[in-house]
Amino acid sequence: MNATSAPGERLQKLLANAGLGSRRQLETLISEGRVKVNGKIAHLGDRACADDRIEVDGKPVGSKRLQINQRYAIIYNKREGELVTRRDPEGRETVFDHLPRLPSGRWIAVGRLDVNSAGLLLFSNDGELANRLMHPRTQIEREYAVRVNGEVTPEMVKRLVNGVELEDGPARFEDVVDAGGEGSNRWFHLVIMEGRKREVRRLWEAVGVTVSRLKRVRYGPVVLDSSVKAGQWRELTPEERRVLLQSVGLKQDRPWGSLVAKPTKAPAKAAGSPWKTRRKR
Repeated sequence: MNATSAPGERLQKLLANAGLGSRRQLETLISEGRVKVNGKIAHLGDRACADDRIEVDGKPVGSKRLQINQRYAIIYNKREGELVTRRDPEGRETVFDHLPRLPSGRWIAVGRLDVNSAGLLLFSNDGELANRLMHPRTQIEREYAVRVNGEVTPEMVKRLVNGVELEDGPARFEDVVDAGGEGSNRWFHLVIMEGRKREVRRLWEAVGVTVSRLKRVRYGPVVLDSSVKAGQWRELTPEERRVLLQSVGLKQDRPWGSLVAKPTKAPAKAAGSPWKTRRKR
């Protein structure tokens, strides 16, 4: 089969399902001419199947890896100071240093947290799942707990919810809820629908308030519960897997794999989240 023949999957989707990266990352590789199918440079829109000879950056991708494989997904509780990158030229600690090894493919981080932020990170070997969870079109909620320095007035909260103009365009919180505290220990829970670089911190800075601590506590339907200590991971429960796929319109068309010898205990119920009843604006 050649790269442009009709049968098969879209090339970026085939490679994403093999755990070679998110669909966006693979589209970039294809656009840069770094992917070949049957000896020819591939282009966006090309289709391929597991029987084709595919190379990425000159390295062949095995046909077994391209066949439908098991899907994995885990929660990791990031600590402040850890980087969300595979390798750091300065040798600093990264979240990937603490993840379990996959039978094949590699972990894809669903979004990022900056080095000074903590909390929930989702990882999967399914590039299509990761891409949909990150894409603005799917409108997946991200919930954060933030500690701020400075007085926060109702007018500031209204601005943050209605929208603020940042250097890379307008941004807003879906909602902001006071979680208690006072002075330099004032906490808020908030929801945002996208994941631009340092967006949560920049929104607060736009109204004259500094974030001193930031922790992600939920991504879509998945909540960071008390069973996952800082620097630890756990697999998603069957129910979390089901609702996560449902939230981005994916079918249960691949088996789920497990990285533990026996099922983990049911996660503890999350505490302290104010989103059971969303505040009306």
